[in-house]
Amino acid sequence: MRWRFGDRLRWRIVVIGLSESRERYARIGYTPARMVQSWLGRFRPQFGMPFASSPRPHPASTGRACRAIVATRLQQPTLEWAALRALQFGWFCTDLQMDEDDALREVLSAVPGLDARAVIAALDDSAVGDAYESDRAATRTAAGTPTEAQGKSAKTDGPVRYTAPSVVFTTADGRTLEAGGFQSVDAYDVCVANLDPGLPRRAAPDDPLDALAAFEHGLTTQEVAAVMAPPLTVPDRPAALARLVELAAEGRVTRVPLGDDALWRAA
Repeated sequence: MRWRFGDRLRWRIVVIGLSESRERYARIGYTPARMVQSWLGRFRPQFGMPFASSPRPHPASTGRACRAIVATRLQQPTLEWAALRALQFGWFCTDLQMDEDDALREVLSAVPGLDARAVIAALDDSAVGDAYESDRAATRTAAGTPTEAQGKSAKTDGPVRYTAPSVVFTTADGRTLEAGGFQSVDAYDVCVANLDPGLPRRAAPDDPLDALAAFEHGLTTQEVAAVMAPPLTVPDRPAALARLVELAAEGRVTRVPLGDDALWRAA
């Protein structure tokens, strides 16, 4: 969607803040091994993103990482997306204990230009806490919505809440369509097409190098394949990977190992 529409879509991140302590997961038997097994057994085959197979020493709560996203938003808003992406990779592709400040600082330090120390130092500030609680409240308003109707909401701590990665599309005049939980790219695309059929869109690129040139932060193999897939077609991961390998051999792209895959960047 970012490739197709560029800055014609403006994105707002809202964090769920699912858990504030490890004990919540211990009570329901959600162990580190079970977490990794669900990633490798379901998410990797379904979505193709990179994952690590090494379980953490303990279950990790999510609240601290969500606060780090909010703190980045308040301090350096242009880097909020980069911080989220770094934390996602830290969560799914490492065995770092991602509810500990040292681990969060280590992961965020990889974001160019981000003052990771300042972000971590602000996690318990009242402004961060207020913004974080505002996000949490906003995500717990899914009762009676299309997301609940599709069975893509959850009710784990009281109110019916949106699940990640729910997307709500809103126009300047207030018209709204929502795609709750995991959806196909075509579902997002049809929402945009219905809200603004005249919105210009960019065709899929013919070469991975064009895709990588548009995303300075780099793309995983599956993301490259997804960007290159024309509408209504399945991403051709093997073809994308083969071309990426060729480009790497020519020195035109770099490959950074990430979990069981890689992050590719234009050289």
